[in-house]
Amino acid sequence: MPANGAILAGLMKSGIHPEYRPVVFQDSSADQYSFLTRSTIETDETIEWTDGNTYPLYKVEISSASHPFFTGTMKIVDTAGRVERFERRFGSRKKS
Repeated sequence: MPANGAILAGLMKSGIHPEYRPVVFQDSSADQYSFLTRSTIETDETIEWTDGNTYPLYKVEISSASHPFFTGTMKIVDTAGRVERFERRFGSRKKS
């Protein structure tokens, strides 16, 4: 019996769906946290995974390894100077 993906592949129109392939997602905020999953996301970078194969790489700014809800620690992720601009305009945060 074929897997559900094989059944659906036969029913879908060809040429209109993006390629569904293995992709490595890497958290740029967490130290060395990445995971391999399947996705249709387009990337320009690649990475060699632990199994020796090369996969497309997509870098994310936050994941469960760096999000305060999951880690229990507050960390400010500032990619475009937004925090500094806010602090100049409204004053700096109070340190607890």
